[in-house]
Amino acid sequence: MTYQTKNSSATSDSTIDFSSPELQKILNQGQNITVPAGQTVFRQGDNCQNYLIVVNGCVKVLARAENGREIVLYRVTEGSTCVLTTSCLLGHNAYPAEGITETETTAIALPRAAFDDGINNNAIFRQFVFNTYAQRLSGLITLFEEVTLGRLDIRLACYLIKMGNKSGMLAATHQQLAAELGSSREVISRLLKNFEKQGWIQLSRGQIENINKEALETFSNKG
Repeated sequence: MTYQTKNSSATSDSTIDFSSPELQKILNQGQNITVPAGQTVFRQGDNCQNYLIVVNGCVKVLARAENGREIVLYRVTEGSTCVLTTSCLLGHNAYPAEGITETETTAIALPRAAFDDGINNNAIFRQFVFNTYAQRLSGLITLFEEVTLGRLDIRLACYLIKMGNKSGMLAATHQQLAAELGSSREVISRLLKNFEKQGWIQLSRGQIENINKEALETFSNKG
């Protein structure tokens, strides 16, 4: 069995060379799975039994507090894996967060025994695991700094600019934006209404239009 991504010959700190014969020995011990969009891959408190490498698609990883607040930690896309999965396998811990497919996702599910074997005996696999782990950990630290130290209104403006399409439209609810930015729906709604009063955006049901992108960019540069 041979696994490939759209760019199977690529090798970098965040991608894996699926064409390596040495690596195939490890991957052939896994199972190729396909999960529809909107499905929960793992839940908070679940035991981790498999190392998942996304071949194509996207998995959103989010944390949920006891009061119901959510924050999106990161997304796992083609050729990468989940830092929490790695941490749980190495530390024999339960998942502290939840993973949900945003699109139909194909992944390699590598059993714990094969994962341990790869870490101990396969240099290419070991390098990929720890490089990806380090990158994701760095991203989580950056997210923590943004949430705890950064101004939410500026982060929101940056998000609207980054995620809006070419015409400046963004399909998202206030609750979805709150989860992305680690805030509450009420706070996000208040900030959006303020942006609308400034004439920067126009709000409609489940949709936001950037009608003055230049003003949003000027404001976002204050951060």
